[in-house]
Amino acid sequence: MLPPMRTGGTLLVDVLVKNGVDTVFCVPGESYIAVLDALHDAHGIRVISCRHEAAAANMAEAYGKLTGRPGICFVTRAPGATHASIGVHTARQDSTPMILFVGQVARGMQGREAFQEIDYPRVFGGLAKWAAEIDDTARIPEFVTRGFHVAMSGRPGPVVLALPEDVLSEKSLAADLAPAVRVAAHPGDADIARMRALLAAAQRPLVILGGSGWDVDACAAIARFAHRNALPVACSFRRQALFDNRDPHYAGDLGLGPNPALAARVRSADLIIAVGGRLSEVPTGGYTLIEAPRPKQRLIHVHADPDELGRVFETDLPINAGPAEFARALDGVAPIEAPAWSGWTADARRDYEHNLEPSGDGGELDLAQVVGYLSRRLPDDAILCNGAGNYTTWLHRFFVYKQFGTQLGPTSGAMGYGVPAAIAAKLRFPERVVVAFAGDGCFTMSGHELATAVQYGAAVVVVVINNGMYGTIRMHQERNFPGRVIATDLVNPDFAAYARAFGAHGAIVERTAEFAPAFETALACGRPAVLELRTDADRITPRTTLTALRRGNV
Repeated sequence: MLPPMRTGGTLLVDVLVKNGVDTVFCVPGESYIAVLDALHDAHGIRVISCRHEAAAANMAEAYGKLTGRPGICFVTRAPGATHASIGVHTARQDSTPMILFVGQVARGMQGREAFQEIDYPRVFGGLAKWAAEIDDTARIPEFVTRGFHVAMSGRPGPVVLALPEDVLSEKSLAADLAPAVRVAAHPGDADIARMRALLAAAQRPLVILGGSGWDVDACAAIARFAHRNALPVACSFRRQALFDNRDPHYAGDLGLGPNPALAARVRSADLIIAVGGRLSEVPTGGYTLIEAPRPKQRLIHVHADPDELGRVFETDLPINAGPAEFARALDGVAPIEAPAWSGWTADARRDYEHNLEPSGDGGELDLAQVVGYLSRRLPDDAILCNGAGNYTTWLHRFFVYKQFGTQLGPTSGAMGYGVPAAIAAKLRFPERVVVAFAGDGCFTMSGHELATAVQYGAAVVVVVINNGMYGTIRMHQERNFPGRVIATDLVNPDFAAYARAFGAHGAIVERTAEFAPAFETALACGRPAVLELRTDADRITPRTTLTALRRGNV
């Protein structure tokens, strides 16, 4: 039997259905209205209409992080596409599977700089893992299915597909294709044997987990390997939920401003086993903790992309494997008997636990105590989201992540991410507690999405850290150009009143003792909530103040 005659819009949506898509994020546009019409009849796909394309793309990226399947976003031509590019960049740097569909002018209009015309493969070619334009209705199943394959396989990442509006409205007898299946390399027996030999010869080994492509079982497998071999385990920047932070083998995270004791431990290690991550600028301390191109430590680097291995570092043992596939292979590895590094691992754990203790007086509103309260109060599966800014250093240092899939933060360092990510998380897991942390500058980049949260009943709690400035940039100003402040002051609204204007709950917190009851009220209100924490601007990080920086004391 011949397949039915379908419009391009219906063909595309049918591919989404075949690949198990249950949610798409968008800002509607006339350029892909045929897809919107097809989505009207697509039972099982929820359409979340956002207020800005950057937020829609960030929601799709967060959804991809949470599910391991491509997050789906639809935006219209040039303004929509360029707004959404921030989510594509985050998906690229964070190795997140995602597909951005962009409306395009009709084929007969192209090449004339028609209304909102852009050459999308050229614009996104260096940013996405694959960028293409579908110029034939009959090839929609082929292109979109390939998009799923590319987004998930190897090192996951974003795909951008441009959709000329006449391609979407034309009809075709094109047949459906089988759903895409993730393709990942597996470690060979020789790789595993060589890894064990290098480990047996080590005195001060350290495992560093990062990247994407993990799942619950893989995290459990890597934990079993660490336990059998008494290994210390650190996590890369904003990947802290890959290993239970309560585990006695956990040594901390290698983010911005890491624990100095952990940084010293990385330098003095004689073997690094890096699994999943690229060992990029942040976790290597600007390539000083692990030096490029030749590290002082022996290096075993496990990565899903063969092109990444040897690209930056000379590696003693490069292993091309997905992190989940590698972790599962470790279950068959005999443990090292009487490892020489047991004391080294215990010391690493003591350093981490010491770093959990606040250093010095936190002021009337102590963020260390606020985060500590949340760490103790929230259920193990609560999801913590954040954007970028100095406020995140309190969250990363003092929150103890308990299980996989509970941390959403952009390793790309993108502001405005936390609120959209939290909304996506709450829509995906409505039964779980979802808390977003945002600085005042970070929040005002995406706070309008409270309207989306209210519209779709995403009862997130947003904690806004209001210190009246772009804190990270002010920190660098005061360190490098003391007293010469420019462009970093912020005049903010009453964020609690702002939240109430959307129909959300809003409250102001000015003292540490006020936070717990305010949070409990926000959590119980049954709708989106914003807690504005008015903090001391001088307290720029958990370890220093602007005054100390200005005086050159740090």
